[in-house]
Amino acid sequence: MLMTLRRAGEPYELSAGALLKTSMVTSGAITARIDRMESKSLVERIRDDVDRRSVRVRLTAHGNDVVNDLIGEHVANEERLLAGLNRPELDRLSDSLRALLESLGDRGVRL
Repeated sequence: MLMTLRRAGEPYELSAGALLKTSMVTSGAITARIDRMESKSLVERIRDDVDRRSVRVRLTAHGNDVVNDLIGEHVANEERLLAGLNRPELDRLSDSLRALLESLGDRGVRL
């Protein structure tokens, strides 16, 4: 969820509903995850002044630091996983993943 907030761009926040849609878990599970991340000062809840029912979840400076630290590890792991593929195989994988994402988008699936 931290990476999802980071990908949202500055100010690194999304509505709780948007996080729910991207996580494919129940609303109770998303609330519990937000609670845990908030207790660790990774995110903060922002209440909408106009609609008090609406809540946005924002990555804190500490949460952003954690994401920055994890990105390097994530990229290194991806390189390790893909190391056994040669250039033509990597190109085919890239093309296949692109086609998958496009087909999901065509069917209205959001990631």
